[in-house]
Amino acid sequence: MDLRKLKTLIDLVSESNVSELEITEADGKVRIVKAGAAPVVYATPMPQQQQAPAAPLAAPVAAVAVEATPAEETGHVCKSPMVGTFYRSASPGVKAFAEVGDQVKAGEPVCIIEAMKIMNEIEADQDGTITKILVENGKPVEYGQPLFIIE
Repeated sequence: MDLRKLKTLIDLVSESNVSELEITEADGKVRIVKAGAAPVVYATPMPQQQQAPAAPLAAPVAAVAVEATPAEETGHVCKSPMVGTFYRSASPGVKAFAEVGDQVKAGEPVCIIEAMKIMNEIEADQDGTITKILVENGKPVEYGQPLFIIE
């Protein structure tokens, strides 16, 4: 894939509400995922069939920086059961449902996810201590996205 085309796609993803884009072409597959403020690009070159070693299409794909997948967190991952907006408390200025270091019990509310103007309390699915909060307050979340680490 042409680097100019790749840069244009990255710019479009970063400026839009699109959170993930995957394109497959003859010369490779590119996946752009918006993680926080900046998009992350994953490039996979396709096997070349009877092509000269210095093929012009292979060079741009090989030149793309590929970010390693983050290391797995230790402990239980509490994931989002739906798509929506993540909130740590019931309303602004009110104490958060859960903070790092808090003991939680299964069934206890840990956050709210707003979906279609409905506030859904999300409950801890395991007893333990919250060791990490993986989403910022007010940010959109996807189905299955990790929200908390509970040990």
